[in-house]
Amino acid sequence: MSTKPTTTDLEWTELDQRAVDTARILAADAVQKVGNGHPGTAMSLAPAAYTLFQKVMRHDPADADWTGRDRFVLSAGHSSLTLYTQLYLAGFGLELDDLKAFRTWGSKTPGHPEYGHTVGVETTTGPLGQGVANAVGMAMAARYERGLFDPEAAPGTSPFDHFVYCIAGDGCLQEGISAEASSTAGHQKLGNLILLWDDNHISIEGDTETAVSEDTMKRYEAYGWHVQRVEPKENGDLDPEALFAAIQAARAETSRPSFIAMRSIIAWPAPNAQNTEAAHGSALGDEEVAATKRVLGFDPEKSFEVSDEVIGHTRRALDRGREARAKWEKQFQEWRSANPERAAEFDRIAAGELPAGWEEKLPVFETGKGVATRAASGKVLQALGAVVPELWGGSADLAGSNNTTIDKTSSFLPAGNPLPEADPYGRTIHFGIREHAMAAEMNGIALHGNTRIFGGTFLVFSDYMRNAVRLSALMHLPVTYVWTHDSIGLGEDGPTHQPVEHLASLRAIPGLNVVRPADANETSIAWREVLRRWTKEFGKGAPHGLALTRQGVPTYDWNDDAARGGYVLFDAEGGEPQVVLIATGSEVHLAVGAREQLQAAGVPTRVVSMPCVEWFEEQDQGYRDAVLPPSVKARVAVEAGIGLTWHRYVGDAGRIVSLEHFGASADGKVLFREFGFTAEAVAAAARESIEAAAR
Repeated sequence: MSTKPTTTDLEWTELDQRAVDTARILAADAVQKVGNGHPGTAMSLAPAAYTLFQKVMRHDPADADWTGRDRFVLSAGHSSLTLYTQLYLAGFGLELDDLKAFRTWGSKTPGHPEYGHTVGVETTTGPLGQGVANAVGMAMAARYERGLFDPEAAPGTSPFDHFVYCIAGDGCLQEGISAEASSTAGHQKLGNLILLWDDNHISIEGDTETAVSEDTMKRYEAYGWHVQRVEPKENGDLDPEALFAAIQAARAETSRPSFIAMRSIIAWPAPNAQNTEAAHGSALGDEEVAATKRVLGFDPEKSFEVSDEVIGHTRRALDRGREARAKWEKQFQEWRSANPERAAEFDRIAAGELPAGWEEKLPVFETGKGVATRAASGKVLQALGAVVPELWGGSADLAGSNNTTIDKTSSFLPAGNPLPEADPYGRTIHFGIREHAMAAEMNGIALHGNTRIFGGTFLVFSDYMRNAVRLSALMHLPVTYVWTHDSIGLGEDGPTHQPVEHLASLRAIPGLNVVRPADANETSIAWREVLRRWTKEFGKGAPHGLALTRQGVPTYDWNDDAARGGYVLFDAEGGEPQVVLIATGSEVHLAVGAREQLQAAGVPTRVVSMPCVEWFEEQDQGYRDAVLPPSVKARVAVEAGIGLTWHRYVGDAGRIVSLEHFGASADGKVLFREFGFTAEAVAAAARESIEAAAR
């Protein structure tokens, strides 16, 4: 497992070493100036990051979004200066003033890297381990993209072949999400993924012996990875030649993902701070920064010192990037000429457009028939799969329950997998029972580009996914979560599987659209709207979570206004509405039943189906007032979950039929009756609200 090269084609000059040491000093100065941050890891990792950005990766700093680029993920996002210094040196757009503004208001260098905020940052990292799973998702997407556009090309010969590099720290590998994702990567044999582990033995509480004693390299061997160790130089510094040789060996290993363990000393070569937990998350102090500069041959009286020779040398990355891009463009044009139909498909997908006529394939369901919305969603996915090739996905081992199998004859599995439907470029992903990693891998897939991803599990297990879901919203990523078994209506599996607080909790995430359709036709419309919002005409993307029923619910007429988030499903008869009943999902038919009772008693009643609060809030005030007239104070909201969402809609006179406690194990119909989810209970709440509004 040890890598000790006897030969190397790495060109490493004194100027390269000076550039690495410059990156170290910049990291120390940036943290010292602002007074907080994580200098130590950025200092010790400088040789690794520099080797990647200056000697290994295919990228063009002048075009950070180039399709043919290698991807880089800094999973150890607290060491953001590891990335920022390289983006500055290579010419991605950051300048010295940006490093001086580290972690301050409005700067391009926030405390953790943020996608869409800083050019060259491929993903937002901060919560440890997320970046590892993002990188796995990117590697999966790269393989699927190749299958879409150039599946017959020999390995390494396609313009769609590239590598995903990830730097992770001890904290990343302690988080369970990285274990889930790494297991997936090994199973999928993602030979385009190279993970560099910063094995520095330090975390916030001190030496990692406080928490970890496993053999991490053997663990990765057990996952099915190609594993190497790079030993440091005698002085403790990372060895660029040994690292370069290990990366070259990893690139040659195309049948497995690669894991490179790099033993480092945090804050090297700071005389007193190196190998201490203080160097992990605190400024070194003026004296220690000055002492470090003396060790490295820098002027201790100067801050942010970058020589013209160093920046001139490192900015040659722009020339190399231009050359690499030109070479790739030639290869890409040859591919276009040989594959005109696939090239047209590539252009459409890259432009953020959907195929002509795709909406015509959406199923329309028979009115009156009882259909579970999870079943309707499955039929929509299968219909769309035939015409939207970039759409793919699966579930966390619940495909039969989530109805997320887009193509049962085609599973995304590596060559050599014994299953008959296995296909390296397959449509259906088997994420395994790894919900957290699934969500973060979906983020990586979306970030990679040129495909559209969905993934499913039970709604109650969205708790396992929450951190990654939050990041998808923060990054405005067009991912779709298919969450089924959305209430106590799932029945006998009991309270551990019955979501109660989850809808309100998920709606609390800014930028996440939670869609709970009332019936099969609303489900079809919801999928249509989700796909429409994937196109570039909508600007920034957004993640969507579909909350779908296990049980059958009545099907109503198709109404395009469902895409507006809330609409009048049945209006009052016999005059203006005296009460408005607002409901989502499986509770809409209860509101409809209550309306029938109220109308029979001479009470004009309107039913509003509100599948997506977020979409409804996007509408202009005129539309919202037309659906929920301000003059009608008597209102009832009905949802089989906590009522937190609905107070703003029902007002002081309103009533909420909700579930403010956990469920129980029994048939779903029994639970709805026992917990007060009946048409009679909704009608009674409506009468109470009418009385309250009249006071």
